[in-house]
Amino acid sequence: MDTSSNITVSTMVETSIVVSNDLEPKNVSAPKGPDQIHNWLALYAEARDPALRDSIIQAALPLVKRIAYGLARRSTDPVEDLIQVGSIGLIKAVDQFKPDAGAKFQTYATHLITGEIRHYLRDKTAMIRAPRELQELSFRINRLVQGLTAKLGREPSDVEIANDLQIPVSRVNEAYEVDRRRTLISLDQALSNDAGSEQSLIDTLVDAKYQSNQLAKEDRFMLAEAIKQLRDGLREVVQLTFYEDLSQTEVARRLGISQMQVSRRLRAATTELNKIITLSKKAGPKGG
Repeated sequence: MDTSSNITVSTMVETSIVVSNDLEPKNVSAPKGPDQIHNWLALYAEARDPALRDSIIQAALPLVKRIAYGLARRSTDPVEDLIQVGSIGLIKAVDQFKPDAGAKFQTYATHLITGEIRHYLRDKTAMIRAPRELQELSFRINRLVQGLTAKLGREPSDVEIANDLQIPVSRVNEAYEVDRRRTLISLDQALSNDAGSEQSLIDTLVDAKYQSNQLAKEDRFMLAEAIKQLRDGLREVVQLTFYEDLSQTEVARRLGISQMQVSRRLRAATTELNKIITLSKKAGPKGG
């Protein structure tokens, strides 16, 4: 669904769903269940009163929300978007429902609401191409779910879907993963935690490699500063051994000393560096 479609959906939903108290039809008690809504629908089928239509839509909105939240568990789309799309299905159900046909409105509306939301999810551009077999399975499952939802009056479980298709539940989950990958995720998308607060998705992403690189840079900087504080003889041995990658024999030849002296200076330098770095960490960063 493109941007213009989203604007259209939003406009239609806001126009059809937002109902003020003065739109309540007179002499009609507030609905308390499916039977009352069904009675309202019978009146609307004859009178086609816009105020009554809006009241029916408002009363049936919880059904849209239940279906949208159920499908949102398998989608990265904000549930508010799914409620808007599902509300289009509800509006169609109210306008098209025939009370004398013998069917229950909740079953009929569930079918249309679920269909609208699933078509919306399926029509979104896939960011990652899945194997053709899984794409076809995803399509079959979506069609089956629409039929079972209309039949059962609720969304079928993964086990019920797997049993109907005679496939493992794991394959059903793989197919749902195909649907999940059809949508873009904004790094600015707000996520709720158990404490009830919200944070953006990007704040929850931790790059361990970046953190490791940062720590390594800090360690190298601290070591370089510590080497500068060594005595000349010790600093020279460290630089030739670790920075120029010379063997102890080569260092001894370069400095005109014995290999044993090189070994002693390396041990002394290591001990000295350890002291300098330990004291530096205890002192902490210097104030500017």
